[in-house]
Amino acid sequence: MKEYRRNRYTFGLGTIGRDMVFALMNMYLIFYLTDVLNLETSTLWWATGILVALRIFDAVTDPVMGFLVDNTKTRFGKFKPWIAIGAVASAAMTIALFTDFGLSGAAFVVVFAVTFFLWGVAYSVNDIAFWSLLPNLSLDLKEREKIGAIARICALVGLFAVVALIVPVTDMLADVTGSVSGGFTTFVVIVVGIMLAGQLITLFGVKEPPIVQAESKRTPFREMTKIIFKNDQLLWIVIAMGLFMVGYTTTVTFGIYFFEYVYGDIDMYPIFAVILGISQITSLVLFPLVSKRLKRGRIYLVATVLVVAGYMVFFFAPVDTMLFIGIGGVLIFIGQAGIQLIMLLFLADTVDYGHLKMGKRNDSITFSLQPFIYKLAGALANGIVGAVVILSGMQYIRPGDPMTPGGLLLFRIAMFILPLFCILVGYLIYRAKYRIDEAAHGEIIEKLRERGEIS
Repeated sequence: MKEYRRNRYTFGLGTIGRDMVFALMNMYLIFYLTDVLNLETSTLWWATGILVALRIFDAVTDPVMGFLVDNTKTRFGKFKPWIAIGAVASAAMTIALFTDFGLSGAAFVVVFAVTFFLWGVAYSVNDIAFWSLLPNLSLDLKEREKIGAIARICALVGLFAVVALIVPVTDMLADVTGSVSGGFTTFVVIVVGIMLAGQLITLFGVKEPPIVQAESKRTPFREMTKIIFKNDQLLWIVIAMGLFMVGYTTTVTFGIYFFEYVYGDIDMYPIFAVILGISQITSLVLFPLVSKRLKRGRIYLVATVLVVAGYMVFFFAPVDTMLFIGIGGVLIFIGQAGIQLIMLLFLADTVDYGHLKMGKRNDSITFSLQPFIYKLAGALANGIVGAVVILSGMQYIRPGDPMTPGGLLLFRIAMFILPLFCILVGYLIYRAKYRIDEAAHGEIIEKLRERGEIS
């Protein structure tokens, strides 16, 4: 229906700023701690441990946030109030985390831990409520693909805007503010403003169609784990998605270190990022056309082959030329964009599967597992990166100076070999266990209609 087509864009535009903030937190918070605040080794170990521990704790509690959203009833619906609350609170905590308050030692550790914990809770509430909207905007697979593709394109625009701009813009703002940390804080304030503007577009622009016929019953807290663990298809796709995201997030988090300490020219990092961003966006723009000719399972296979080929080229590429580094990066990120969109659509389909199997539609509990995956992946990636930075001696190397052979080998294994292993295992689990293809999903929707539970 025409009145709901605007959802493709008003929903998608809300992801630009959100993913800018997520990119800052997932990829550059550890860099801010190591290369901007220049924390002492003991403090850095504490900060790295806090990042890992709190992200794991936060990830584990995400289903509780999903439970709260699923049981919310207001005149604005159950999603939008939480989107608004989470956006404002996470905006404030993001600025606080990238502000130098002049603390050190134990005082820094305590303030950092509390602030990061509050950010995690706030972002979770927003993220779960936001993505829970997706399966409620359409039951048609092709329309979901269009909505999902536009949302992922907008998210990538936000992510790669941060990747491309963070070095030149923070350098410029450092000259204006008089310090590198001041430049970072100003950049973060701008990013947070973009996030809040995008969230307003979603809050006032998205209109939910009347999909569910019967009013959903309240979910008792004791049933929350049953909803997750009895949805076998949800569990398998979460495991596959989690392994992929651990590999991908680890590689991209190492990116800025690669160009500063391995390639030896950090100014090439934003240029490389723009090329990769264009590659990913192109992949998503072409996705609806490709999906007309290939089923989702075949798209996942092709994308995985591209990712594997990219890792192999990148691993063996000479570090003194951008040609092969660029080719490897393009292959990885074209495949990665397709895989992330496929995973998002698989997750949406498990909402319908769970509805059929358990007689209740628990959108937010299901989608609480997406931030669970991202946070767990981010926690492990930051832990790996923090440990490699310390153990390889990178924090003591001046930019432009070569790494030791042992440090370089450790760096390459952590950036390329370990992630590739995770990605391949994730794909094999998907192939062995996931069963909701296009035909199976059509049968699920037909049975729900026969029961009178959806329109």
